[in-house]
Amino acid sequence: MGFCDLVFLSSFLLLSQISCAAEVYSITSLQPLAQGQTLVSPSRIFELGFFSPNSSGNKYVRIWHKSILPRKVVWVANRDNPLAVTDGLASLTITSNGNLQLVDEKRNAVWSTNISVSSNGSPSALLLDSGNFVIELKKGDEYLWKSFDYPGDTLLPGMLLGFNSKSGKRSFSTSWKSENDPSTGKFLVGLTPQNPAQVFIWINGSTPYWRSGPWDKAMFIGIPDMDDQYLSGFHLDADLRQGTKYFWYNLFGKTVAYLYISSEGKHKYMYSKYGENWNLHWETPKFACDIYGTCGPFGVCEASKSSTTPVCKCLKGFAPKSVDEWSRGNRTRGCVRQTELFCESNTSQSVSLSKKEDGFWKMSSVKLPDYHEYSSLDDEDCRILCRDNCSCLAYTYVNAIGCLVWFKDLIDISEFSSGGADLYIRLANAELGEEQTQIKLIVSLALICFIIMAAIVFGLYKLRANRKGTIKVTRNEISLTDTIDSSRESLQEYIRTHDPSELLIYEYDFDSLLTATSNFSITNKLGEGGFGAVYRGKLEEGKEIAVKRLSSSSGQGIEEFKNEMLLISKLQHKNLVRLMGCCIKDDEKLIIYEFMQNKSLDTLLFDPMRRGVLDWAKRFNIIQGVARGLLYLHHDSYLKVIHRDLKASNILLDENMNPKISDFGLARIFQGTQNLANTQRVVGTL
Repeated sequence: MGFCDLVFLSSFLLLSQISCAAEVYSITSLQPLAQGQTLVSPSRIFELGFFSPNSSGNKYVRIWHKSILPRKVVWVANRDNPLAVTDGLASLTITSNGNLQLVDEKRNAVWSTNISVSSNGSPSALLLDSGNFVIELKKGDEYLWKSFDYPGDTLLPGMLLGFNSKSGKRSFSTSWKSENDPSTGKFLVGLTPQNPAQVFIWINGSTPYWRSGPWDKAMFIGIPDMDDQYLSGFHLDADLRQGTKYFWYNLFGKTVAYLYISSEGKHKYMYSKYGENWNLHWETPKFACDIYGTCGPFGVCEASKSSTTPVCKCLKGFAPKSVDEWSRGNRTRGCVRQTELFCESNTSQSVSLSKKEDGFWKMSSVKLPDYHEYSSLDDEDCRILCRDNCSCLAYTYVNAIGCLVWFKDLIDISEFSSGGADLYIRLANAELGEEQTQIKLIVSLALICFIIMAAIVFGLYKLRANRKGTIKVTRNEISLTDTIDSSRESLQEYIRTHDPSELLIYEYDFDSLLTATSNFSITNKLGEGGFGAVYRGKLEEGKEIAVKRLSSSSGQGIEEFKNEMLLISKLQHKNLVRLMGCCIKDDEKLIIYEFMQNKSLDTLLFDPMRRGVLDWAKRFNIIQGVARGLLYLHHDSYLKVIHRDLKASNILLDENMNPKISDFGLARIFQGTQNLANTQRVVGTL
């Protein structure tokens, strides 16, 4: 062996020994951790050692992810008791009484675990692959101390966020003071003792900054974008006997993640797959409406309208408390009730005769207000509980939670485009739109009677004219359902062979509809008729749709499918529902419509709590719209169409309460000069 080879081998062995000496797997009284050394977990996932943040004159002991970039510091031992950056002799050791202790170059204790060990064993400190820094007396024994019991700004899988009401111990996440200063900052994340619990971000431990909404045993319903990936391993466990309630999460497979609160108050969920760099999956507060109480008591923030500037409005029946401040953009004082509640007034005989009892107004897809109280009642008893207690301002019933009621100011409400929950708010009867003056009532009744009489007279006149001058025609009656074979193959062939510009039908992929409707989830179900169920869906590009899934057990379903597909595609009118496309796969037959935000007329008309939305102006607009749609079908369209199943449930309402006639499954087309036809079966709805 030559001299150069000998030098190279000696250097390699020396460097290897130095590298090995720099990494240790335990800390004992005989083997403290010195600067330049790191304590690593068994699988080398986490690493503990000394560090000094950028532009900082201080030094700390930290744990971070060893290999994933950028390296995230997940725990700091001496965050509020730093070492001087010039201190090169500080070390972390196990004392004779079993404590972990950080000492400076003068051997003064800077930080300690402050535990007592009764046994005469030899404790050691280890870093686990979970990121938990522990002290154990001997292998297999219960840990004497765990860093997981003392979170910093980061919540790792397996860490607990919550409290023990019997011992008084609480577990929080607390932000750093700044990006380069790990000392205790002003933002704190914790769990409330409410039932059901909420996660809060507080400023300086007391001022609410953000909240998650109640936990429904699967998700926080105040966070509309909590998806399956976020939900996969999140839990909230409560033990009434032990007095504990903790939020925690775990992960599966090769995914690594952490939750942390930044020095700016952002709560972020970061993840990495297969050792790749960190990715942001979720953060809050993200929008202006996420900030607690942005619109004040009895105010509502419209979450879908703006990401940076809050769009506030008052609840129905309320007005700004200070119009001047509201107009200047300060909405934090909120709103006040405009009409006194019946239950709050002095209910003398004269009052009770002139006023009606209070009712409830329903809001949908909202972030429920703060200060809820839980009651173990069913939905009907929940309504009665709130109705019979004048102090009850609102209530809701959430399937996975139960009955929630509110007795304090309704604050921190947001309206979502999807998700959230329903909220029923107590209002004076006059605010519900059901109290009409005698003049309005007389005028509306007279107008309705006039329209009905005019329709009857016109109908009798046309019938008489037809009997005198028209030959009854039955052979030339055109029924779409008689022209096409009912099989799936023939339907698909018909669509594919006809001119697309003639049919105006787009054929959707079945898998995309499965995704849009969450596998036809019952939570997306809008209703069900004789021909099948209708589901709400959202396409990848964000467009909302309504998907009618025709029943395979209904023979009429095939007939309706052909009528809907071939008829509505040729009709275009603002008061007819728009057909967007269809889908045929095996035995599945699907029709896709534009989504109607306010559902069908019957859901408002026959619901005592919602019918107040239909004031006379809206009712008259709906009557006019339906009449225009029928006029188009009967006279103005180049196809003369008779609907044959017109009812309140087949009149849909868009976001502006404009009516759209739907469900043409029983419709018939007539020849241009034809005015009369026979049918062989009873159809329609009584």
